[in-house]
Amino acid sequence: MKWLEAMPKLAMLVLVGLAACGSGDSASDETPAPVPMQNWRTASGKTPTKAEFGAVVASCQDRAKRSAASFDSCLTDLGLRRGP
Repeated sequence: MKWLEAMPKLAMLVLVGLAACGSGDSASDETPAPVPMQNWRTASGKTPTKAEFGAVVASCQDRAKRSAASFDSCLTDLGLRRGP
């Protein structure tokens, strides 16, 4: 019966251990390097707004995690091109 008294303490220890392991996974996610917005143009030749560029970059970063496609080619696929 003594082991039944120790069960809540053991359960709490296991829970804290699992929580520590779980937080390690989220801490290992790398923050992507900022992408310079200069020289990128939309299909119409205009400079994209910060919001437009940020949305396209975020989409390409998600795509890069899933495949080995080039980041520049992804930006081009989504309607941006290098300008002068």
